[in-house]
Amino acid sequence: MKAAASARQILTQLHEIMASRTHAQGKLDRVVNIIAESLDSEVCSIYLLREQMLELFATHGLNKSAVHVTRLAMGEGLTGTIADNVETLNLAEAKAHPDFQYKPETGEEKFHSFAGVPIVYRERAVGVLCVQHVEPRRYEEVEIEALQTTAMVLSELISNNDLVDEEEALGLAPEQTGPATIAGLPLVKGLGSGVAVYHQPRVTIDQVMAEDIEVERQRVYRAFHKMREQIDSMTNNAEFGAGGEHEEVLKTYKMFAYDEGWGRRINEAIDSGLTAEAAIERVQQHTRMRMREIDDPLLADRMHDLEDLANRLLRIVSGQLGTAATQGLRKDTILIAKNLGPAELLEYDRRRLKGVVLEEGSLTAHVVIVARAMGVPVLGRASGIRGIVREDDEVLLDADSGNATIRPSQSVAEAFDTRFAKTKERQAAYAELREVEPFTRCGTRIQVMMNAGLREDISNLNLVGADGIGLFRTEFQFLVSATLPQREKQLRLYRDVMDAAGDRPVIFRTVDIGGDKAVPYLNAGDAENEENPALGWRALRLALERGGLLKAQARALLEAASGRTLYVMFPMISEPWEFDAAKKVFEEQLAYLKKQRKTLPEAIHYGAMLEVPALAEVLDLLIPKLSFLSVGTNDLTQFLFAADRANPKLAERYDWLSPAILRFMRRIAQATVGQQVELGVCGEMGGRQLEALALMGLGFRRLSITPVSVGPIKELVRQVDLAEITDAMNGWLTNPPENMRDTLQKWAADHGINID
Repeated sequence: MKAAASARQILTQLHEIMASRTHAQGKLDRVVNIIAESLDSEVCSIYLLREQMLELFATHGLNKSAVHVTRLAMGEGLTGTIADNVETLNLAEAKAHPDFQYKPETGEEKFHSFAGVPIVYRERAVGVLCVQHVEPRRYEEVEIEALQTTAMVLSELISNNDLVDEEEALGLAPEQTGPATIAGLPLVKGLGSGVAVYHQPRVTIDQVMAEDIEVERQRVYRAFHKMREQIDSMTNNAEFGAGGEHEEVLKTYKMFAYDEGWGRRINEAIDSGLTAEAAIERVQQHTRMRMREIDDPLLADRMHDLEDLANRLLRIVSGQLGTAATQGLRKDTILIAKNLGPAELLEYDRRRLKGVVLEEGSLTAHVVIVARAMGVPVLGRASGIRGIVREDDEVLLDADSGNATIRPSQSVAEAFDTRFAKTKERQAAYAELREVEPFTRCGTRIQVMMNAGLREDISNLNLVGADGIGLFRTEFQFLVSATLPQREKQLRLYRDVMDAAGDRPVIFRTVDIGGDKAVPYLNAGDAENEENPALGWRALRLALERGGLLKAQARALLEAASGRTLYVMFPMISEPWEFDAAKKVFEEQLAYLKKQRKTLPEAIHYGAMLEVPALAEVLDLLIPKLSFLSVGTNDLTQFLFAADRANPKLAERYDWLSPAILRFMRRIAQATVGQQVELGVCGEMGGRQLEALALMGLGFRRLSITPVSVGPIKELVRQVDLAEITDAMNGWLTNPPENMRDTLQKWAADHGINID
């Protein structure tokens, strides 16, 4: 191939330069000349990190007088942006980019096109290689790959010639060796402390250019074979696939592991003259470029899965095998990773694993589902943590507040330990309430139920003493599956859940996927690129359209509940006819099973989730048809306030204790007075003590919340007199105070109610 031959020619020339006795500066000068000529580019420049500034070290085409004079801060200009973000830029018109900055001493005003790649050393950018052209044009993909390959060679040159200070290359400037705090996104809340351990040992690529291409190709073939054996073993290992859901996640890994296109791209990189390690790394760099351009969170998660496999392949081919899990955790550990596959998380000793910090990560990632089931706090999007944290550094993880403290001072560590101890004391106190029924001071029984989504979650019923499961998210089984779960597999899950719950009720919410919970095997035409996925073709809307999907789930639930009481709840209802249509599917399947002489449920209770505000306008028509009504406060709140709950910029734009949401909730409660329908809340609002106090004052008598919240809410219930809080809430909602939260907090304190 012409592209491969061109890249091979560049590598051959670079090999000659590296092998020569020319001093480092002379080698850099020759490199920029070769790249400029090979890419037919008027300019090629190399910037290297020195004293935390990017300094122009060599150039072909810019003013030579600017060498060792022009300097840019990390994040400054296009070059600084590339280094700061460790990303590639390819621009037809450089001046149109918002980060463009002109340095007059370089004489670069006449150049329009610009492309640059980071020079990476130990996963940190220590320089930038860039090219410029007079005519506006985007550089071709083969040219970008040639730049990336050259950058890898330059990294080797830099490390061998001490062109960058080791401490600086590792990101260990003096101010970074003391205490530091890094912010992130709470993915699984909780507290944890331990020593920092990197999930994957750093793979150092010592040789970039291949001496024998065929030898490198065979090395990659053997590595692929070994990696696939590992994935097959993990897929078939019951210990790692406990419960069934994780087996489905591993199938996705297997699909990528056997992807021929991935292997072909690595082989093409080897054809250009790279070693096996360098070829894998170059393809991985291309994957990272694509990941930055992906807006679809599900597709981005799939790309993360592919990167996990690439890291595994790189470790195998380099002989640097094993993760921290295979080596074993010796102390209480906070695991550090760029991203993490769910199967890999399951390999860790749960007794030692106290938390996870990810450079990337998202709320919808598979690993978050698994971590929540394991009870491991996770902080995501902790950008730059690899440049701050060293192995064995002490880390205090606060995934409640969304930060991690590295190398804490003694006073900070003592304060954290005190808070941690209090948390454990409270948990111990809550555990004593496990068998206590939550009655208010005035004698009213409040139902405190828990939310669940995995088979493993059911064990929490006994641990926390919940009254039952007020929301079982059946979509989890769909989200962690690479293919549509068959009816038999659904039936087994639902039966296991009901068996584990015993006499306590389990309310199964029919599958809530689509929109912002997309699954690849159900993408459908117009629904694939929705501008507002949370408001789109999802939940019951999708299920009614995909008749076979809801029918299979209905029959699985009905068969699983044979001889028992079945509770079914339909999500995302906006009009009564949707409830009627969904119930009809269940009734048709019930009639079919009766005809087949199957054992039927003793009773079936149908309910609806109120998440769409429009449903409040027609409750008088819907309520007579329901056994129960649950308010989904998470979606309802974002719809009422037009504020995406997944957008961190909008996280503080609304308050569950604002008069608007409280008045709306009271209106729903009042609509059920005198009706034969049970009213509840299933959402985060009910799991917070102050908000739960308000809900009881509005008339809500059933709360379904996270397992960790059951104890605190039980404790709250026993301190409340419903008549007092009801009178207070009615008064405040008639004439709202300036700050409802502060007012309610003060009222609770005045009435001897402890709020954590």
